[in-house]
Amino acid sequence: MRLAKVLYRAGSEERLGMRARQLVALSYLQDHGSAPQQQLSESLCVDANNLVLLLNSLEHAGHVRRRRDPADRRRHLVEVTAAGARALARAESAQAELEQEVLAAMRPEARAQLRELLAAALSAAEESPPGDGIERDSIRALRS
Repeated sequence: MRLAKVLYRAGSEERLGMRARQLVALSYLQDHGSAPQQQLSESLCVDANNLVLLLNSLEHAGHVRRRRDPADRRRHLVEVTAAGARALARAESAQAELEQEVLAAMRPEARAQLRELLAAALSAAEESPPGDGIERDSIRALRS
């Protein structure tokens, strides 16, 4: 948790080019193609009203597009735009640079081992049965 806090604090909006929650939302959408707005809300554990505010900011920046679901006109599908994919790539690159800086004191072998251990922990959490308090899709979104 302490390491996550260090990374979170160092990963400023200026450095990443977007806020952390925007990065998580774009990453989730990139991994899933398009997603219904309600599914996105549930997967990211974000209140529906707060999700609308988040999507408004992403849409205003040209990073996502919302459209009616042709199969169910009551639902909105959210998808990443080409500009959003480019912004996400830049943010992920900045995030990787930040990770390199924070972990610079570790030997490359130790960094590789840390990644391996964290990936194993995330995989185990993803395989947890539903209802145990761990949102698998949120974990997948944070993984990238």
